Amino acid sequence: MTNKQTIDRRGSRLDPGTVVRAALELLDEQGLEAISMRAVANRLGVRMNTVVWHVKTKTRLLELMADSIAGEIALGGLPGSPDERARELARRYRRVLLAHRDGAALVAGTYAAEPHTLRYAETLVRALLDGGAAERQAAWTAWSIVYLTLGLAQEEQAAPAQGLEGRLTDAVSETSHPSLYRVLDHFDARSFDERFEFGLHALLTGAGPVGGAAGG
Repeated sequence: MTNKQTIDRRGSRLDPGTVVRAALELLDEQGLEAISMRAVANRLGVRMNTVVWHVKTKTRLLELMADSIAGEIALGGLPGSPDERARELARRYRRVLLAHRDGAALVAGTYAAEPHTLRYAETLVRALLDGGAAERQAAWTAWSIVYLTLGLAQEEQAAPAQGLEGRLTDAVSETSHPSLYRVLDHFDARSFDERFEFGLHALLTGAGPVGGAAGG
């Protein structure tokens, strides 16, 4: 039985959750560019107006998809240490983004102030506050962690097979860009895990009451 057949095709039985699940299946199979109201309707075997009735606009559909992805982040079993809790939350966020084709690009293009997204943000900010960060530090560090995670995951999902360093080698020389040339060996687009952990460590080291600039 195909994925399309597993979803009830009768518009009267559809709900926003069913539409979002169909859209996420389409995302995983064909990528973000394939998402449209008509494509989701075709997948469900209903008229496009039926999909519009439940999710209103494509923008709203993408917001609900982004929130559904956030809902896949497990918030139980977190470390007791605030610092390790924040690190683990960021790692779990990255994993769910990478679990969906173009997942990072989808989420980065939305502003989903929705239940799952807010629940994750609440848990992350609480970890930072518990670690001693002032209010502004906690808010801005949370934003920075989200931006780091989204940006690096988006790069990883879009990275060419030959890697960034191959392109740089052709474009950079000791004469034309001496500083870049010195560090060229470290521009390895495949070192996503290491670069993520490096950035996360840098952000959290500066987030505590000693490391960062104070702000209430």
